[in-house]
Amino acid sequence: MNKKITIFDTTLRDGEQTPGVSLTNDQKLKIARQLDKLGIDVLEAGFPISSEGDKQSVKAIANEGLRLDVCGLARVLTKDLDTCLDTGVDMIHTFVSTSDIQRIHTIKKSKEEVLTMAVDAVQYIKDHGVKCMFSAMDATRTDLDYLTQIYKAVEGAGCDIINVPDTVGIMSPSRMYHLVGAVSKEIRIPIDVHCHNDFGIAVANSLMAAEAGASQIQVTVNGIGERAGNANLAEVVMCLQSIYGAKTNINTEYLLETSKMVEKYTGIHMPPNTPIVGENAFAHESGIHTHGVLTKADTFEPGIMTPEMVGHKRRIVLGKHAGKHAVQKSLEDAGIQTTDEQLDEIVRRIKAIADKGKRICDADLHAVAADVLGRNLGSETIKLKELSVMTSNLTTPTAVVRAIVGDEEAVASNIGTGPVDAAVKAVQQMIAGYTKVKIRDFRIEAITGGADALAEVTIGVEDEDGRVVTAHAASTDIVTASVDALITAINILLDKKKLWNMQ
Repeated sequence: MNKKITIFDTTLRDGEQTPGVSLTNDQKLKIARQLDKLGIDVLEAGFPISSEGDKQSVKAIANEGLRLDVCGLARVLTKDLDTCLDTGVDMIHTFVSTSDIQRIHTIKKSKEEVLTMAVDAVQYIKDHGVKCMFSAMDATRTDLDYLTQIYKAVEGAGCDIINVPDTVGIMSPSRMYHLVGAVSKEIRIPIDVHCHNDFGIAVANSLMAAEAGASQIQVTVNGIGERAGNANLAEVVMCLQSIYGAKTNINTEYLLETSKMVEKYTGIHMPPNTPIVGENAFAHESGIHTHGVLTKADTFEPGIMTPEMVGHKRRIVLGKHAGKHAVQKSLEDAGIQTTDEQLDEIVRRIKAIADKGKRICDADLHAVAADVLGRNLGSETIKLKELSVMTSNLTTPTAVVRAIVGDEEAVASNIGTGPVDAAVKAVQQMIAGYTKVKIRDFRIEAITGGADALAEVTIGVEDEDGRVVTAHAASTDIVTASVDALITAINILLDKKKLWNMQ
């Protein structure tokens, strides 16, 4: 595909229509800045007529001075269009139902009335000097002759780009190819597509549309949106660039960073096996795979897409399928040298732990290696002495941590959205002079039942150099378990940092 494809992001509009998702204006502004950094071409900032809050957030984004074009959504109604114009957007995306099922049962208009409304809306937008995108809503269930007629009519009215939406996600890739191909033969202005993921093929449908002549694809970060969501931004972009060889303006090294931001603000967490941005996207456990990857990454990775291209990192994960090479590499990364006999014993014990259903952390590897080698490994730069947490319905959760850091006693306090957040922030504040860490992974699992259940917290931390360490701890107090796991991980990380600096 030797052409340029522009990317239209609708995370802040269709993405926010995900059931249960509601973003604040500040969060929307932060996401908009991130999408601008990512290189999105057009950002659909919202549906201004839907609420005063949405109108104000669209206006704030439009006035932010971003490089991308800011777009607002509007029905083919003057009040919608005027509200969009009031926000100062660069483009208005106007739409009307064109399929018989929607036209008859929702807006109750004739084909002639819909055609007139569409043309009038486009002319109104263009008379106000703003770019215009027109969508024939439910295009994929609209009679092709009528669909072509309405697209040609809005083109004649001055429309800048038309959108072919698969509103209810019922297209197959081959049908999408033929539909977009047929439309592209009738009009001269650019074609954009908006595919829903009801059958899990929104990305495939979007790519086939691009093959057939579409020059712009609508996406959302993490594929969020109405019902089963929309075409996933990362998947569409990396397929276009790595498989098709097409060009986009996306700075792909920020894809993971962007995914994590939207995940945090929406509360919708990506499964580990999510392509490209998932925790396991570049993770390897199987002995055959890890041996190959450690020798040459392309043996068991696509090659045309590397973890570095998307802001990710390759991980070797220890577990029941781990081989000798993976364990040896993990030990070497921690500065631990073993004999062949010791390595075999460490591998045996790691597999035995994993066979019991436990996830292997860096702390487990250190503990097993220390026992097999018969000596302490590393040092405790941080030794926790006291942890206090204050929380109630009337006060902001506050944590105070006292510890020996190096050879000196240190005390730090911080506030958070909850007691665990406050405690984690206090620890991060305390060790700021040694290293800066951010939380990459945080999981809580109850391992006994009842009101006094024992909970196990697994935590992954990353330092400023991108090194990641995992550890876990168990306690009846989740805050205590969280801090214990965090401090264990940081101590291992600081040992790795010392090793790294000596090399």
